[in-house]
Amino acid sequence: MLKIILGMALFIYCSSVVQAQPQTLSREQSNIEKFSAKSGTLIEKQFVDIGTIKGVKVQLRIITDMIVSIKVSGVRMEYVASSRYTTDAKITFLDSDEVDGLIKSINILKSKVLNSTRDNYTEIVFRSRSGFEAGGYFSDAKWTTFVKLERFDKDSYVFMKPEDFDRLLALLQQARPRIV
Repeated sequence: MLKIILGMALFIYCSSVVQAQPQTLSREQSNIEKFSAKSGTLIEKQFVDIGTIKGVKVQLRIITDMIVSIKVSGVRMEYVASSRYTTDAKITFLDSDEVDGLIKSINILKSKVLNSTRDNYTEIVFRSRSGFEAGGYFSDAKWTTFVKLERFDKDSYVFMKPEDFDRLLALLQQARPRIV
């Protein structure tokens, strides 16, 4: 009987500890998002259109703290996901170092991965600080490439053909020299 009472007490205690833990999914931010959200300063935001691929608008984002004259920039991507009842804009930001990493990753995918085969289902993914993903998966004897703009949102996937990654790469390479 004592074992049952102790067991129930332990169960109740553990349940209350688990319920006390926050159940929210944290979303990390890119450095450009953090800089843009600074309070107590005058911020200028510029949006320079670079191009569009499969409905994903690629822009150069330049943010200036006008009080101390500091600039940061990166790439902003936006995709409008439409369902039967709603339309929702999916937005992500890539810092300059992440743009470099994404360019390198796409080049590796193109040169070493997308023209190979695998014996099993395989995924290869690049992920940014804010949760943006780009990569591919091998299934049914072919590679499918994709970008995912928001980490915890299944509706932010944009599936592409491997040759669409050529266009995405070209847009990133066009934006890269203009990033501060």
